[in-house]
Amino acid sequence: MASSAYRNGAHGGSSGMKVDRPVQVANIKSSSFKSRLTPSHSSGSALRRSSPASFASKDGDGVPGRVRVAVRLRPRNAEELAADADFADCVELQPELKRLKLRKNNWDSDTYEFDEVLTEFASQKRVYEVVAKPVVESVLDGYNGTVMAYGQTGTGKTFTLGRLGEQDTADRGIMVRSMEDILAEISPETDSVSVSYLQLYMEALQDLLNPANDNIPIVEDPKIGDVSLPRATLVEIRDQQSFVELLRIGETHRIAANTKLNTESSRSHAILMVHVKRSFMGGDNIYSNENGDISHLAKPLKPLVRKSKLVVVDLAGSERIHKSGSEGHMLEEAKSINLSLSALGKCINALAENSAHVPIRDSKLTRLLRDSFGGTARTSLIVTIGPSPRHRGETTSTILFGQRAMKVENMLKIKEEFDYKSLSRRLEVQLDKLIAENERQQKAFEDEVERINIEAENRVSEVERSFADALEKERLKCQMDYMESVKQLEEKLVLNQQQRDFDVFTDSNCIGQGPGLSAAEELVELKKLLEKEIKLRKVAEEEVKICKRQQGQDRQSEAGGSVEVLKLHKILENEAHQKKKLEEEIIILRSQLLQLTFEADQMKRYLDGGGSGNAYTGLDSSMSPFRHPQLKDAVNGQKASIATLFEQVGLQKILALLESDDANVRIHAVKVVANLAAEEANQKKIVEAGGLTSLLVLLRSFEDETVRRVAAGAIANLAMNEANQELIMAEGGISLLSMTAADAEDPQTLRMVAGAIANLCGNDKLRMKLKSEGGIKALLGIVRCGHPDVLSQVARGIANFAKCESRASTQGTNSSRSLLIEDGALPWIVQNANDEAAPIRRHIELALCHLAQHEVNAKDMISGGALWELVRISRDCSREDIRSLARRTLISSPTFRSELRRLRIEY
Repeated sequence: MASSAYRNGAHGGSSGMKVDRPVQVANIKSSSFKSRLTPSHSSGSALRRSSPASFASKDGDGVPGRVRVAVRLRPRNAEELAADADFADCVELQPELKRLKLRKNNWDSDTYEFDEVLTEFASQKRVYEVVAKPVVESVLDGYNGTVMAYGQTGTGKTFTLGRLGEQDTADRGIMVRSMEDILAEISPETDSVSVSYLQLYMEALQDLLNPANDNIPIVEDPKIGDVSLPRATLVEIRDQQSFVELLRIGETHRIAANTKLNTESSRSHAILMVHVKRSFMGGDNIYSNENGDISHLAKPLKPLVRKSKLVVVDLAGSERIHKSGSEGHMLEEAKSINLSLSALGKCINALAENSAHVPIRDSKLTRLLRDSFGGTARTSLIVTIGPSPRHRGETTSTILFGQRAMKVENMLKIKEEFDYKSLSRRLEVQLDKLIAENERQQKAFEDEVERINIEAENRVSEVERSFADALEKERLKCQMDYMESVKQLEEKLVLNQQQRDFDVFTDSNCIGQGPGLSAAEELVELKKLLEKEIKLRKVAEEEVKICKRQQGQDRQSEAGGSVEVLKLHKILENEAHQKKKLEEEIIILRSQLLQLTFEADQMKRYLDGGGSGNAYTGLDSSMSPFRHPQLKDAVNGQKASIATLFEQVGLQKILALLESDDANVRIHAVKVVANLAAEEANQKKIVEAGGLTSLLVLLRSFEDETVRRVAAGAIANLAMNEANQELIMAEGGISLLSMTAADAEDPQTLRMVAGAIANLCGNDKLRMKLKSEGGIKALLGIVRCGHPDVLSQVARGIANFAKCESRASTQGTNSSRSLLIEDGALPWIVQNANDEAAPIRRHIELALCHLAQHEVNAKDMISGGALWELVRISRDCSREDIRSLARRTLISSPTFRSELRRLRIEY
């Protein structure tokens, strides 16, 4: 590995090439390094290899695919910069033409063409995209694949393939990046990935994951020629972190030494084998009838398994002994490395020349790679070279090796077999489910029958009890009626007996005595009493008349006194009204005097400063943006004048003027309150004195546009305080602001209302109440105005609300869909995400980022087109913090990552 790290150049990760999806075999160009192969099973489109020499079996159909070769130039290291300062590089790259010129001397050079030419500035991502990614995608489709690095020692083979990128993720090599893509595509439920990591040292195959496992034998299948290593450690991979840890363990066990050419020279060939097993259901077969028409004969889907293997080979670097300075044991290592590389070169030569004999058994390396060259695997070779003219011979040898490898043709085949175990397991699961379902239904049926029996028994018992109760009630009723009848008869009998006894007694008295005088005397006495009562009544009536007359006289005298009292009350009321009016006029005159003094001073300073234009801003100046830099001092002076008025008059009197009948007084008072509310120190006093309630009353009861505008501005100033926000909501402020937003047409009024609602949107506790009372819809309704200042306030409110939702989602207090999306804010957000006005654009970009941080909003944002805006923000936003937030959001969301992969968007 080179002592100096590669630098990211113009072909960095952001400009990496995209790999197209599979195309038809007839459209594949043999010169394209990034072409994809389409698996084909029909005999009409399959091609056979005609070469007599091949590493793999020639049985069956396959898809032809040439070995793809890329060349990568290592940048000069410090030693070369010092030693070769007076010499030019021995190679000249022409990446746009995919050519390389090798200088023999100052006037002669040879030109070579490769599938890809990578300069010393090419990034690791670009190398992976153009060299390894097509092979990885073929492996995921069911083909075998090989990625191999060849070159002189110290030219960057291990850096290209095995770099872990722990310090800088941009330095990750092909091994790490290929596993990232494989794990991203497979399904953990049905697919599996397992890894073996080996080294070929001194013609002995050793296990880097288990160093005790030494001298592993190579087993070949005599029927199909497949190579397997049954004793090698095979580790199943579930996540990327465990795979990186395995690579780190393997690298610690790999043998390396310090030579003159490389401080960490690999003394063995490293071989990473990734076994991918993918399960899927087979589709319909296609047949042709006698007329040549294609018909689909539907057959039951059958489970199939595709087993593929990715082999990544980091070859030890070829070296010349007199340059590397190897001696002793290192000399023996160098001889073994050169012998194995020589054997590989002979096999490549034989395959390139279609020789009848290929010496694959000359080395264990060629036996392991028999499927990679001339076999059934898709193979990519990257040859690494250095720029130094001192190593022109090694560079020439490496380039010629790559040229010969480009002539090797492979026959790609998918290894697909029927998954009996999966089918059996699936049928067993279905059978168990059916048995369990049958048992559940049987138990439910039995329970239902038992329930019906119990219910029937309960109904019979209830009817029996009801009948018995009714019978008992009827018996008691009959008994009571009988007893009542007997009692009535006894009473009648007693009455008859008493009547009979009384009649007997009366008859006896009448017979024994004559008529007396007692009755006449009693009648006279009664007449006297009646006359006496009549006289007393007449006397009482006379007294009542006298009292009524006296009462009438008293009322007349009292009425005369009341008229006097009423006159006095009226005079006092007039005096109080005049006093109140005088006080109002005094306050107005004081404020006007202070205002005129302030304006005179301001005009004097403005004229002394040589300015021109309008120097008068009035009381509304604090409610609008400054129009001139010199107005900053003016506003400070105006605040001083308002503070002076506040001290001289008093807050209670100023608030009392809000209820004045005079429209001018009322407007002037509300302006003063609005200016006072702009100062944080005055806000608490205004609220405690009832100023907030008075402002809300003005907003509810007055239709004057100026009053409503300034009152809304004052409420917006008070709404900057969190305690005041809850008070505004409690007193129905959001409903009043919503009604004002619906009725108003003046842009300044709408800006004040939108600013007040935007301040309320920044409170976490008010989200649900804002939504339920129509605050969000009122904010969205204000956009009809179209004024940039108004839209800026609307965007700020939406950004505040989205930030509160994002914070609640992070804290775990909110797991539902965004209220902004429910109220239909997303289309407007997406439409104005790229607005020309910077404040609007910045707030909306923040709102999109905060909405995207909640995973439950991802699908709505994708369907609403917000994903494209997020990608644009992550790339083009002028503010780094927003750009970083968008990138983190895209990376952290599984839904966004999946959609971006589907759309093949680099992020």
